[in-house]
Amino acid sequence: MNNQEIRAALERHWEATVALDLDRAHDIYHDDLIVEFPQSGERISGERNLYELRAHYPTKVTFKILRTRGEGSLWITEYVITYNRRPVNVVCIMEFKDNKVVHETLYFGDPFEPPEWRSQWVERIK
Repeated sequence: MNNQEIRAALERHWEATVALDLDRAHDIYHDDLIVEFPQSGERISGERNLYELRAHYPTKVTFKILRTRGEGSLWITEYVITYNRRPVNVVCIMEFKDNKVVHETLYFGDPFEPPEWRSQWVERIK
């Protein structure tokens, strides 16, 4: 796949993710997928296990895709996932092989209020 084809596949993936269409969202994954959550020390082996984990997720989630960047086999998407009205910033790193994602690493960050002392040098983003 070239960069344009991968970007199109990612756009379809994120569109399906936002729509909560699990079947369509999983079209991008290789059967031998590995997904890692470094902060919790968890690894999910296989697309089927990831699908079942997501199918059994116990709370309502929504997604807001911010941007996707990459080239070749390495692509990064930043997004906000909201769990029961609680937003969490996410960085998703995807590695492609044979036109499918074979490795995905997800980093989660809770939002926080910035300290007042640095307000003269920064602007707030929404």
